[in-house]
Amino acid sequence: MLKKFLFIGLASAIVTGVATAAIAHGDVTPQAVDTSGLPQLGEEWLDENPFRDDQNLKPRAVEIGSSAYNQNCARCHGLQGISGGIAPDLRYLEADMDGDEWFKERVTHGAVRDGKVYMPKFAGTISQEGLWAIRTYIDEQPED
Repeated sequence: MLKKFLFIGLASAIVTGVATAAIAHGDVTPQAVDTSGLPQLGEEWLDENPFRDDQNLKPRAVEIGSSAYNQNCARCHGLQGISGGIAPDLRYLEADMDGDEWFKERVTHGAVRDGKVYMPKFAGTISQEGLWAIRTYIDEQPED
């Protein structure tokens, strides 16, 4: 009887632990981004962030980008772009055309090394507007 009780207790603990671990990790599927309030940018990717210097659209882009970043990027790149070492610290991504080029390459193609996916491609799942909004949010994060 005691063995049966211990076995049931152990099995219950394992199932609870596995379920908790799965829930604690969160949803790793890219989350949709509501870009209402931003203009449609079309199918063809722009070479640079269209919201960076637009004082009318920038506040909305930062707002959308903050939510989108926290839902889709923070689990690897850290809150506010402050990396814990898993992925690059995005606060040091240059806030210019060179930084935009790197960002565009990563979000449209992802990062794969030796057949391992280090970062999935987000283009096609998140719109160009949403991804440039994330870039705008990243640009606003202060470096140390």
